[in-house]
Amino acid sequence: MSAIDLVRVGDWITVEKYGADGEVTEINLTTIKVRNWDKTVTIVPSYAIVSESFKNWRAMEESEGRRIKRHINIKISSIKFCDDELIGRLQSIDFLKDYLKETQQFIERYNAENTVNPNNLVNGRHMTNIGTFRVYAEKYLESNPHINTDLTFMVRQLQATENGLPIEIYVFSKEKGLKRFEEVAADIFDHLLAAVPYFDLEIFQSPSGSDMRNFVRRGDD
Repeated sequence: MSAIDLVRVGDWITVEKYGADGEVTEINLTTIKVRNWDKTVTIVPSYAIVSESFKNWRAMEESEGRRIKRHINIKISSIKFCDDELIGRLQSIDFLKDYLKETQQFIERYNAENTVNPNNLVNGRHMTNIGTFRVYAEKYLESNPHINTDLTFMVRQLQATENGLPIEIYVFSKEKGLKRFEEVAADIFDHLLAAVPYFDLEIFQSPSGSDMRNFVRRGDD
């Protein structure tokens, strides 16, 4: 362990097999003592660190950011093209003013040059509410002083599933301590979850028992 600097006293390590997740407080020939974040203590055999998989968070703590990688599942049936009414409402959002103006001008020019039939939004190019939401999320995150935009910075779609279309936030927080990191991440998702309805989007949520009962009642009526 010493030769290849696997672990030091003070490192935060996670060893799932032994239920260890906390700070290394003691290293000796046969065991490693870990004080977990819930204040319990786990003794990990030293050979496990050499022969088995574990996670050392030291590199993250020494880096310039800690990764936030979480997603919001969007209900696919709520995804649509932006009509004039929705665009008009979104223009009141400061982060989107310039984007909407520039994109709308580009779309109008493209559709005119290609003699697109304007009577159906499927023809030509048009903004979608999900794409506009992604742009909003990017600009919101860029303005967040706790996000390191010099590191990997993405708001992206993942593969759609039976739980909807995941929109993933993949950025790095300047705050690396557990408490402040979780506060930063929670603040971001508090805001984005509250912003979703402004784009005429819905968050996917599995039906609860009460949802099913209400559905049955409506059917009986």
